[in-house]
Amino acid sequence: MNEILLIIAIVPVILLGAYIYKKDKHKEPRSLLVKLFISGILSCFLVIVISALATILFPFISESHTVMSFIEFCLYIFIFIALLEEFCKWLMSYYIGYKNKEFDEVYDIIVYTVFVALGFAAFENILYVFDLQSIQVGIMRGLLAIPGHVCDGIAMGYYLSLAKYHEQKGNKKEEKKNKLKSILIPTLYHGIYDYCCLTESNIILIAFIAFIIFLYITSFKKINLLSKEDINMNNKNNYCPNCGTKIIDKYCPNCGRKNE
Repeated sequence: MNEILLIIAIVPVILLGAYIYKKDKHKEPRSLLVKLFISGILSCFLVIVISALATILFPFISESHTVMSFIEFCLYIFIFIALLEEFCKWLMSYYIGYKNKEFDEVYDIIVYTVFVALGFAAFENILYVFDLQSIQVGIMRGLLAIPGHVCDGIAMGYYLSLAKYHEQKGNKKEEKKNKLKSILIPTLYHGIYDYCCLTESNIILIAFIAFIIFLYITSFKKINLLSKEDINMNNKNNYCPNCGTKIIDKYCPNCGRKNE
């Protein structure tokens, strides 16, 4: 039974990791990817430590969500779960991936952030599946929770790639704005996901399905777009800061933005 649970817990991680890796035209060092994956696992422990401290400072966190007020419930979901988890993953992605000398193409950082997210998701998934001893839970998490973490990682990497672009152009304002977005947008996605999962309502269920479809489509469109472009991050003016498409002339052929 335990062997089956372990397979169910990790197979979605392997498949999604292989897909993201395959999309990379110029493969990243496997040692770096292993390091990023392990850092994702370590970020889980960081979340556990901070959550324990937060419970002492904010006792309502330890209460059942059914007895929380609406404001407490939203704070719990968006701050003490979504923001905390995404920030811990961001720290690993930023200091191990973003600042790494291997980050020389726009798609690289998406690979980095996704592998951190997969490390986090793998550890979390194993805990859930073995704690509940449920094959059904493992399958549902493989279809929803793990791809959700990957989509959060894609959003994080996308905005970090724009931050790197503006950093190289010396545009500090846009650099800081996109670094902030690289935390806030995944947090928003994560928070909406968890809010829908923990709210028992037919209307919320419909909204959840629509949100998942939106999240998957937009995320994998970003992957398909950026993975096809040979965009060297050492060249400051060869891709659009708005959508990441390679610019040949003054204007982006995808969104029409002028290359400044």
